[in-house]
Amino acid sequence: MTELADRVPAARNTSPEEDPVPGKPTLVKCLIWDLDNTLWQGTLLEDLEVALSDEIRDVITTLDSRGILQSIASKNDYDLARQRLEDLGVAEYFVHPRISWGRKSESVLQIAEQLNFAMNTIAFIDDQPTERAEVNFRSDEVRCYTAEQATELPGLPEFSPEVVTVDARQRRQMYQASFRRDAERESFSGPDEEFLRSLDLVMDIKRADEDHLSRVEELTLRTSQMNATGVHYSDAALRGLLADPEHEVLTVTLSDRFGSHGAVGVMLLQYRPEVWNLKLLATSCRVVSFGAGAVILNWLIDQAAQVGVHLVADFRRTNRNRMMDIAYRFAGFTDDPCGCLADASAGDTGRVVGADDAVAGGIQRLHLVAGPRPAPTTMRLTAPDLAPDRLPIR
Repeated sequence: MTELADRVPAARNTSPEEDPVPGKPTLVKCLIWDLDNTLWQGTLLEDLEVALSDEIRDVITTLDSRGILQSIASKNDYDLARQRLEDLGVAEYFVHPRISWGRKSESVLQIAEQLNFAMNTIAFIDDQPTERAEVNFRSDEVRCYTAEQATELPGLPEFSPEVVTVDARQRRQMYQASFRRDAERESFSGPDEEFLRSLDLVMDIKRADEDHLSRVEELTLRTSQMNATGVHYSDAALRGLLADPEHEVLTVTLSDRFGSHGAVGVMLLQYRPEVWNLKLLATSCRVVSFGAGAVILNWLIDQAAQVGVHLVADFRRTNRNRMMDIAYRFAGFTDDPCGCLADASAGDTGRVVGADDAVAGGIQRLHLVAGPRPAPTTMRLTAPDLAPDRLPIR
């Protein structure tokens, strides 16, 4: 294990392929804490009154307010540790804690899997070099930090989102609501479609305004599995597109009887005379199981059908977004050639309008002949009617 300890890498940026904004580190989505001599001072099995410093408490609450989830991977007695976290008033801040005598690398992997987070968005902090090495040996994408670095974390760029949205400040509560939702799903004995209807789901698609833009930008940054292009649109670029009559920026929110899921999707649409070009579709991984992507695409296809235009969707394959590829194919998009593709490319300069040049290459265009689509059966949908403004003048 000494050999492993020597191999612990310093906290680092991910590769350019994984980093949505070149030159900036991938933001941490979840920080996983060790307990003894890291989160608190001392060893619990030797002192049941281990203390939590004010500085560490500030780190916990600061990261939580920025929308960074936190969890625990600790070799400890579960009941004792859980009770001490309750006594210290911080138990609520940790999602899916793993407190057992098993390997911490396994705990880290299980937490990432349950949250559906990529490993390069996970951070781990532990006072023991051998434990950090064991985690990195299993997954070298996890960023590891020493216990001495704990109070420095809020000042590091990977823990410092440029904008903290309302959704971000409520991210932990939304995940905790999702855990209660998942527990009910497990106990539900009927078909999945009946369960979804029992949730009283409401999807709201709106034209974006300036108040929504920070969340839109955040979605293009944080969403990788359900991001059709992996392209980042800056706040400035999005503001410019809002004022462009040829572009539409649409946001998607979802709620149910357990509470709000927050903003869960963004669409960037470019209008051409014979074709609508879906430049970007990104949805939160948290709502994949609700069929959110299919509802969004069916609504858009139906809108295009009312106007009589074809749809073209930009797609850029990454090592994370296979599910989005499947969603497009299932909706009916194909690689088939069509004359409308030239219309979609009219005025292009080889890059995606408003996107970061460094990652805008490699875009392929999928094609669909739009036809009427039925309304969703598992949720209520409220959305703008795009067709009247786009019908040809006769």
